Amino acid sequence: MSETAKQSEQEVLFTQVGRVAVITLNRPQALNAWTIAMRELIIDALERFNADESVAAVIMTGAGRAFSAGQDLAEAKHFDGDTAIEWIKGWEHYYDVIRSLKKPLVMALNGTAAGSAFQVSLLGDIRVGHPGVRMGQPEINAGIASTTGPWIMNHMLGLSRTIELTLTGRLMEADECHRLGLIHHLVPEDKVFEKAMEIAAELAEKPPVAMRLDKQRFREMTEGTFQDAIAAGMRIQRESYESGEPARMMAAFFAKRAAKAEAAKA
Repeated sequence: MSETAKQSEQEVLFTQVGRVAVITLNRPQALNAWTIAMRELIIDALERFNADESVAAVIMTGAGRAFSAGQDLAEAKHFDGDTAIEWIKGWEHYYDVIRSLKKPLVMALNGTAAGSAFQVSLLGDIRVGHPGVRMGQPEINAGIASTTGPWIMNHMLGLSRTIELTLTGRLMEADECHRLGLIHHLVPEDKVFEKAMEIAAELAEKPPVAMRLDKQRFREMTEGTFQDAIAAGMRIQRESYESGEPARMMAAFFAKRAAKAEAAKA
């Protein structure tokens, strides 16, 4: 196994408590921003849990102070039009695996869920968070156009709020997320995982055929618009990355971060 593969394995942890499998994003120094390698590990685990009769529910959470900052921009800054299309195909696979999960998926939001992590959290069935959680779709601030984000936000929130969140790139505070129904349970920070485990264990005892069929129907209800979002994503992300704007915006972001780090040393 390569050193890169070993590192990726350490950046996503897998455990099982009773009939509940737990996925923990374990890259706290980078706010659990995920790379393609991490995403592939999660996909493999979800497919494995889906086929494992000893697993009846899944929890996804993060280590440290964030659930996930979404895509690692250090990886995305090198994209061009062609790699952007392959990137979208990867997200299609990831989202399809989550949407095809026969078992309930509970999101234990230990902190911020931004960008693609916001979208993944919304693909979960039930979300538990605390008052410090922030959620949103800040891609526009990095010069990245949004397609899958508006797709799921539109289903959850309607077009008016989707437009506002997409174009401003702002992150919603936990109380707003709770009020809008994006966070189902708002509990103290040290109770998030405990509450998520309580819910997952309860769901694990539900009749499995009914659970599978209910989740199958949820997927069917949104499949047409999902496929449209993926097709639009390939077209739009190619144009976006070929324009060079994401690369310029991300270069400015990294320059600003480096300057801030240097200033902190002084």
